[in-house]
Amino acid sequence: MSEGREVQWVDIAPEQAGQRIDNFLMTRLKGAPRALIYRIVRKGEVRVNKKRVKVDYRLQAGDLVRVPPLRLAPREAVKEVSDNLRDLLVGSVIMEGPDWMVLNKPSGLAVHGGSGVKIGLIEALRQVRDDLSFLELVHRLDRDTSGCLLLAKSRDALVTLNESLKKHGMDKRYLALVSGRWPTRKTYESARLDRFDAGNGERRVRVDPNGKVSRTHFSVVETFEKVTLIEAEPVTGRTHQIRVHAAHAGHALLGDDKYATRESGFLTKQLGLGRLFLHARALTFPEPGNGRPVTVKAPLPEALEEALKRARQNALR
Repeated sequence: MSEGREVQWVDIAPEQAGQRIDNFLMTRLKGAPRALIYRIVRKGEVRVNKKRVKVDYRLQAGDLVRVPPLRLAPREAVKEVSDNLRDLLVGSVIMEGPDWMVLNKPSGLAVHGGSGVKIGLIEALRQVRDDLSFLELVHRLDRDTSGCLLLAKSRDALVTLNESLKKHGMDKRYLALVSGRWPTRKTYESARLDRFDAGNGERRVRVDPNGKVSRTHFSVVETFEKVTLIEAEPVTGRTHQIRVHAAHAGHALLGDDKYATRESGFLTKQLGLGRLFLHARALTFPEPGNGRPVTVKAPLPEALEEALKRARQNALR
């Protein structure tokens, strides 16, 4: 990775307008982890029009950005993509258009590096797809969640897709296996959610009357002896929303190491499940440029199929 040894002054062109300063710097400072980007912005080393900004500042055409010289210690640099990860990502592309891409994100891979994660999906994919000059996440999935993940290959596509996301113009459907028998009459959960620090730097979410408005639609797909396969449609996009709403309803997701109950933990072990049972099974979005709806489906990973097979065989006692 080449290191910037001098201050750079960058004029923001109209096509770059609307981009967050942290994402702009991630692209500009190849190999820099997000935690380092946040640090130099907070310390005021990055300036926009000679003023301090926050990491969520959105650039405007004509802005003048000061990009400081950056020297990465070996331990800070984003590592090179391994051959195994490269093959995994290449094989995970489900569908691709002129300015968008949908991946079947593997469970266990964080979408961003940082907080002990040297390389995330987006940093790795930028190395794998070095034919692309622009690549950004449209939305995120939890590290342990698998399934449909949408990325934009152009600034205009990102702006269009983000606008669609804000206006609830996307349809996202998840499959989850939960403890107990989910009542068919319970079709939604709207408990307010609040993020908090669990004390060890770990991010958690809890139901709080002063939290943010959150809403998830649920429907029963298949009922077993002691667990239920449900489909979840998040209307809002809060952190861990499906997991916390399901747990609040008394039906924690199997394989969830953050919001598990004694019952869900026991059932997880009985099914031999080694990961969170939450999978983004389908995504529908308006294609940038023409607005036509695109629907993409991600097949259920083998580990989750095996868990369902054991549940159907009455493996739960």
